[in-house]
Amino acid sequence: MSMLKEAFEAGKFGVTAEMAPPKGYDFSEQLEAAKLLNGKVHGVNVTDMQSASLKASSLGLCVALKNAGIEPILQMTGRDRNRMAIMGDILSAAAFGIDTMLALTGDHPVVGDCPESKPVYDLDSVGILKMLTKMEQTNCDCGGNEIAGGAPKFYKGASVTPVYDPIELQINKLRQKVENGAEYIQTQGIFDLETFKRFLDKVDAAGIKTHIMAGIIPLKAAGMARYMNENVPGIAVPQDMIDKLAAAAAEGKEKGVKGLPMQLGIEMAAEMIAKIKDEHLCDGVHIMAIGAEKNVPAILEKAGVTI
Repeated sequence: MSMLKEAFEAGKFGVTAEMAPPKGYDFSEQLEAAKLLNGKVHGVNVTDMQSASLKASSLGLCVALKNAGIEPILQMTGRDRNRMAIMGDILSAAAFGIDTMLALTGDHPVVGDCPESKPVYDLDSVGILKMLTKMEQTNCDCGGNEIAGGAPKFYKGASVTPVYDPIELQINKLRQKVENGAEYIQTQGIFDLETFKRFLDKVDAAGIKTHIMAGIIPLKAAGMARYMNENVPGIAVPQDMIDKLAAAAAEGKEKGVKGLPMQLGIEMAAEMIAKIKDEHLCDGVHIMAIGAEKNVPAILEKAGVTI
C-alpha cells in the first residue's frame, strides 16, 4: 500500500518532499539527497519536466528511488503525452511497485527551455484522473481493452492553487479532481496562513472531502521570493518575509557570514509547518525545497514533525 495513503488512513500527519530529475542521466546527486529523506517523509514526489523544462523523466527517477528503497510519487502531466502514453507509463510504473501518483495538466512549452516543442494536452489533470479511475474500475485500458492481469491500483493525487482570483474557479476545479478520483491534494506554495485558512473554509463550505497537503517552499533569499512573486502564478510571498530575508543577507555581509538568508528560510518554513500541524489546519505538508532537499530533515526537526 502507498505509504502516504497508509499514513492518512492511520490519522497521521502526511509529509512528502519534492525532487526534480537532473538535466542529464546521472541520478547520483538525487539518490544521495533521497537517502537523507528516507524515514523522514511518506514519499518523494518526482517532478515531470516542471515549468516545461526538459529533464530526465519522472518515471525514470521514480524507478531509481524505488530500487534504492525510497518511496516515490510519480508525477504525470498531460502536456507531453496522449492518453495511450500516459497509461503506458502508468502500467510501467506499476510493474516497478510504484503505487502513488500526482496528476497535472502541465505548463505550456512556450514558457520552458524547449519552446518549439508541440504540446499534446490530450487530457488535462481531471482527464488523467478520470481515465485512471475508469481503468481501475473496469480493468480496461483507454480503448476499452482488457488489461492482462488486471488493472493496477494507484493512490491518486492532484494540485490546487489557494491564491487565485477568482478562487471559485479553483474550488470548482478541485471538486472535479476529487469527483474523478483524487484522494489527496497538494497545494501550490503558501506563505500566509490566514489566506490559506480562508481557502480551506471555502473548501469546507463547498462540501469537498479530501486530504489536503499544504505546499511549503523554503525561501533561500529575498531575490528568490521577488522572482516567484513576479513570475510564478499562484505565489504570493508577503513583503515582511522578503524584508527579513534582505536584512539577513545584509547582516551576513556585514559579519562575513554566509547562508543567513537560507537559514532564516529554513526557520520560517519550520515555523509554518509547526503551526499547520499544531492547529490541525490540514492533513499534511508537501515540501518543495527546489534543489535543497538536504535541508528537509532539518526543517522537519525544527518543526517537531516525525512520520
